[in-house]
Amino acid sequence: MEKTVVIICDGQFPKTEYPRYLMKTADFTICCDGALVKYLRASKSIFGEERTPDLVIGDMDTLSAAMQKKYAGIIVKEDEQEHNDQTKAVRWALSNIEGLSRIYIIGASGGRLDHTIGNASLLMEYTRLFDLDSKGITIESVTDNGSAFAINDTVEFDCGIGRQVSIFSPDNSLRIKSSGLEYRTDDVVFDNWWKATLNKAVSDTVRLEFNHPSMALVFLN
Repeated sequence: MEKTVVIICDGQFPKTEYPRYLMKTADFTICCDGALVKYLRASKSIFGEERTPDLVIGDMDTLSAAMQKKYAGIIVKEDEQEHNDQTKAVRWALSNIEGLSRIYIIGASGGRLDHTIGNASLLMEYTRLFDLDSKGITIESVTDNGSAFAINDTVEFDCGIGRQVSIFSPDNSLRIKSSGLEYRTDDVVFDNWWKATLNKAVSDTVRLEFNHPSMALVFLN
């Protein structure tokens, strides 16, 4: 049976229905460190009752000693500083949950801008670091305003006519031929972040064709 995991980061907690629906229907919920407090506060309005997550992970630098003691049974403390708490949560889920098919990351934006950018760029890193394509696992970051996911080769995805689409890549040798977008990206050189932003889907399905395997990040708003 395929399983879905929701990871709650310590950024802006969602107010809209879709990310809250993902929390309600998830098979397993992981809070990153101090996000536990936000999750507990919102749980009654989401679930109709107070509910704790299945796991809390991180270096515990933003969770009080009293909270750590109270929820010790579900806390996994990882002190290493090479990776942030979001990555620790993703790594734990991939290593410990059998049948995992999809990870939704919620609350990864809305705080410090540098954290938001860093968390989004990590989606591209995960595809290579954890070999997600061969495992058939997808990771998507979801906010009140839209979602983001990484791609590393030619892909088609459904997004609906009129959806706002932006594409980012750190690879200036990458060329992406597009169909289904208002502004074709065929001649875009990815030498700055704005180069393929603020586009719009003109068909239900968008196709992005890479000239070679690489990394890119797609935002849908």
